[in-house]
Amino acid sequence: MEKLIRFLLLFSAFLFVGKAYAQHDITGYWKTIDDKTHKPKSVVHIYKAHDGKYYGKIVKLFREPGEDPNPKCDKCPGDRRNKPIIGMVILTKLEKVGPNKWDHGRILDPGNGNIYDCKMWLENGKLQVRGYIGWSLIGRSQQWLPYKPKKK
Repeated sequence: MEKLIRFLLLFSAFLFVGKAYAQHDITGYWKTIDDKTHKPKSVVHIYKAHDGKYYGKIVKLFREPGEDPNPKCDKCPGDRRNKPIIGMVILTKLEKVGPNKWDHGRILDPGNGNIYDCKMWLENGKLQVRGYIGWSLIGRSQQWLPYKPKKK
């Protein structure tokens, strides 16, 4: 009986450590929510690149019936102009600056083509995303939700 209790305690500790670790990492899939409609807008896959910085690309769009399933970014600047939004890297060069905090990145809003400075932090399992100009006074914040892609 004592061995069983020790095993269960050890097993519980591993589960807790694994869960705590997951809350300290932004890599994975995140569902974005439209600011106006409050409906799901897209899924962004955030990954850590070989340079140690974090990047994110749109892998899915939630579209209404009759809407183009993969529109092009007609307002995007430079080489992103008129490219498909699905597959587009919108988050670049984000650096981990502390526990649950990432900063010094850039984020593209495909809706208006603007690029903002970006910082993110995890709060209660949700990703807080702040795109801003200057000292973070002018900008907007969003909350991204964890997303599990369906296996094919």
